Amino acid sequence: MRPYSFPLFVPATRPDRYAKAAASGTDTVIVDLEDAVNADDKDDARTKARDALAGLEGADIWLRVNGTETPWHQADIAVAVQSGIAGIVLPKAECAEQLTKVRSELRPGQALIALVESARGVRAAFDLAESCDRLIFGSIDFALDLSCQPTREACLVARSTLVMASRAARIAPPLDGVTSRMDDVALVREDAEHANMLGFGGKLLIHPNQIAPARQGFSPSPEDAAWARKVMSGGSGGEARSVDGEMIDAPLVERARAILERLERLT
Repeated sequence: MRPYSFPLFVPATRPDRYAKAAASGTDTVIVDLEDAVNADDKDDARTKARDALAGLEGADIWLRVNGTETPWHQADIAVAVQSGIAGIVLPKAECAEQLTKVRSELRPGQALIALVESARGVRAAFDLAESCDRLIFGSIDFALDLSCQPTREACLVARSTLVMASRAARIAPPLDGVTSRMDDVALVREDAEHANMLGFGGKLLIHPNQIAPARQGFSPSPEDAAWARKVMSGGSGGEARSVDGEMIDAPLVERARAILERLERLT
């Protein structure tokens, strides 16, 4: 599982867009059989996805299946297994038993990503993290479940809970939800900066023009990068020393190393 990831959604009903999305510069494409597809079109969308998934190159491919309580779930899982894609995204994840059952049906090596979209899901986050490869925060559906606005303040506890649960389970950092405004790249970057500050490892995207600002939001600032280079120029040992009047010890050396590693990955 990539430490930083920026999956791009594409509707399952548009197989003509799959390859374009994979070539857009993102690391992962999520072919969406759930929210992007009307109930009457589920079976047709699944058939289109099954025929188009094989042979896609340029990015990891995940399939967002319909939830475990829906009539389409099992057929969606069958397509994921048959196609051999990298993983599935399970929506409405609220208990570890859901994940355990789905995991047993996947191929060895296929990733299981749990999409947390409700108060129940956040409450179960620590159990979910022990049973999957990554958590995703579905901020819009979460706000709908709580009848609150999907603001940073209203979702702060939920986001922090997913970060802590992921770290406690020693899985990859969670991914943040989408920014619904496709024409506001500044907002995408600001949302990414906020998620990065909280400890997330990436962000879901709904348009290729969101890729660059999302990556920028997770990239270290020039000031942080300069600080990290200065710290590391004094050596990678943990001995305490002073850098520009700041006492640098082992934890700050590790922080500097992490900043430079993130800079290399995202720029």
